[in-house]
Amino acid sequence: MNPNHLLLLLSCLLSLHSFTCFGLNSTTPKLVNDEVNVLKIIGAKLGKKDWDFNVDPCTWNPSDEEQLKGFENIVECDCSFKKNSTCHVIKIWLKAQNLSGTLPPELSKLRFLKSLDLSRNILSGSIPSQWATLHLEDLSFMGNRLSGPFPKTLLSITTLRNLSIEGNRFTGVLPLDLGKLISLEKLVISSNQFTGQLPRTLGNFVNLTDLRISDNNFSGRIPDFIGNWTNMEKLHIQGCSLEGPIPKTISALTSLTDLRISDLTRRGSGFPPLSKMKSIKILILRKCLNNGNIPGYIGDMKKLKTLDLSFNNLTGEIPASFDGLGRVDFIFLTGNMLTGAIPAWVLQRNKDVDVSSNNFTWDSSGAGECSGGTINLVESYFPTKIKIHSCLKRNFPCDSKKIYDLHINCGGNEISVNGTKYEADREHRGASTFYRTQKQNWAFSSTGNFMDNDMDADDYIGTNSSPITSVSSGNSELLYTTARLSPLSLTYYGLCLGRGNYTVKLHFAELFFRNDSSFSSLGKRVFDVYIQDKLVLKDFNIEDEAGGPSKPIVKSFITFVESNTLKIQFYWGGKGTTGIPSRGVYGSLISAISVYPNFKPPAIKKTPTALIVGVSASALFLILMILCILWKKGCLGNKNSMDKDLRSLDLKTGLFSLRQIKAATNNFDAQNKLGEGGFGSVYKGFLPDGTIIAVKQLSSKSKQGSREFVNEIGMISALQHPNLVKLYGCCIEGNQLLLVYEYMENNCLSRALFGKLVT
Repeated sequence: MNPNHLLLLLSCLLSLHSFTCFGLNSTTPKLVNDEVNVLKIIGAKLGKKDWDFNVDPCTWNPSDEEQLKGFENIVECDCSFKKNSTCHVIKIWLKAQNLSGTLPPELSKLRFLKSLDLSRNILSGSIPSQWATLHLEDLSFMGNRLSGPFPKTLLSITTLRNLSIEGNRFTGVLPLDLGKLISLEKLVISSNQFTGQLPRTLGNFVNLTDLRISDNNFSGRIPDFIGNWTNMEKLHIQGCSLEGPIPKTISALTSLTDLRISDLTRRGSGFPPLSKMKSIKILILRKCLNNGNIPGYIGDMKKLKTLDLSFNNLTGEIPASFDGLGRVDFIFLTGNMLTGAIPAWVLQRNKDVDVSSNNFTWDSSGAGECSGGTINLVESYFPTKIKIHSCLKRNFPCDSKKIYDLHINCGGNEISVNGTKYEADREHRGASTFYRTQKQNWAFSSTGNFMDNDMDADDYIGTNSSPITSVSSGNSELLYTTARLSPLSLTYYGLCLGRGNYTVKLHFAELFFRNDSSFSSLGKRVFDVYIQDKLVLKDFNIEDEAGGPSKPIVKSFITFVESNTLKIQFYWGGKGTTGIPSRGVYGSLISAISVYPNFKPPAIKKTPTALIVGVSASALFLILMILCILWKKGCLGNKNSMDKDLRSLDLKTGLFSLRQIKAATNNFDAQNKLGEGGFGSVYKGFLPDGTIIAVKQLSSKSKQGSREFVNEIGMISALQHPNLVKLYGCCIEGNQLLLVYEYMENNCLSRALFGKLVT
């Protein structure tokens, strides 16, 4: 036999032996029957109808369509038992599937279960006592309808490392026995209704890396024992009614990457010691009653991406070290008492910086407007006599004619509702934005970015996806199809309103939550509203007030406008859900604003036609008189004599040379010609100091009566009246006579003469 054939035969015999020993005697590992039956019960009680028990549950794999954001449909097994022949369920994730009903007690029979996630469903009730025997490591019920006190059952599952019950309806105080869960690394209890002080046993959680307790109703101070959490990376304490100050022991949390504390009550203090937090990426200390200077070491936090120190009592200048915060995407310093000059790096950035509502001092390098794209400077400067743009000044003084009503379709196009026109509001920016309408009658200032939504660009305009119901009359539902959103602060300004009492109507309708049996019905939006810096709505919830989502509600208020500016502010204080139906849905929402006077506005004084004709005739007569003087009195006579005569008078006008006039009008360029009449041509000109002038070019053949003409010019120049265009001066050279007048923009005579009479 060929040696190669012999080697091949031997190889086949060895392969057959291996298959006989291992293949024929082996079995595919399967889930034990007891756990299969448990899954059938659990599926029935949860309404989980797509589990296929014709195949082994350990082989279930989610389909492509199930890989939607937030959706999870996973059953995972460990098949290493009994020499790889037996499987047990170790993980169940059923997320965002609108599962209803109560939690099945039978889950306790899955003895090897380590990870259970039933987030974003509509489960109700509480946690079954039978679950106390489980050895779970990860447990999440984020976004359901579970209720009652903090579940005692959880206190027995001491193996827990990660626990999230965010966005439910749990109430009462946190139990002292919570300290038994010493293995916890992550604890999220935000958006419930817990009360009382934080139990001292929380100080035992030395392994914590992630703690979120925002949006509850706690009392007392932030405890000093937070200094025990030296491994903490993420700490959120927003809108939960705790008292300040922030304890100095926070300095021990050197591993922090995400610190958010906001809306503390009662007592303030200086800036907390954070100099050792070299890894911080998100630093939010908003409305924490902090005072004093901003420490310079903040500018040395090289990994920082978001900095929010807004609405404190911070003073002093912006630290020079902030020039090094080039990697920071958002800097919010609004609502403080910062002084000094606004640094040049602020005005030159292309990322969002909001320094509005401060007390900066103007210098020559300051901005000329309130917004440079992503830089918000509205109301940022201390009152000064220096002439700066009105939007930069506190209280936004009026620089235009008065108005007496205002109607804005927030987030929408211009529409007419029951005969009233609502102006469009379609500016999509909002992180650090000042916007003023072309009519100059209103503006808004928007501050803040939506956190944790994994979007490259936030959208500050919302659109309703469900039909508006319970509309009172006409086509008013059009007001509620869009809304402007804000994750922090939004202020609308009514500009140049006449002094007096007004009725302010705020139109709301919840656009993002639904009135159905889906997870989207569980959201809660809570914010505050201020009018003229006075709190008028505290912890306002649109859905609760209106009786459901997509239902309009109008809130009316009487306010007094003293200095021509109306301010309406919407502020999010950290309350309400932040992850339903998705991360980043929270903050204030306003659909429309209406402002009506509670008095009879002064009538607009219309100029009678006869008066316009009379004034026009008078003006024409004045020009004719001057022309007669030019023609009859010889004002183009001897130049030296004329100059001497002119200089002998104490004139209210100036003398111009022909060279000056030619330079101003580009040698009487035809492009600068404003018009031509029977008495000469008029040219637009520009003096070296920027003054715009109108030059009347006349000629005279007579050289007699120069003194009489000079006396006449002296008389005209001495006339001062608001209804007369000002005569700046004249030029007499050769056979040229040029009169230099104040330039008036193209407009009707009646408006030029009488426009300022209306108040």
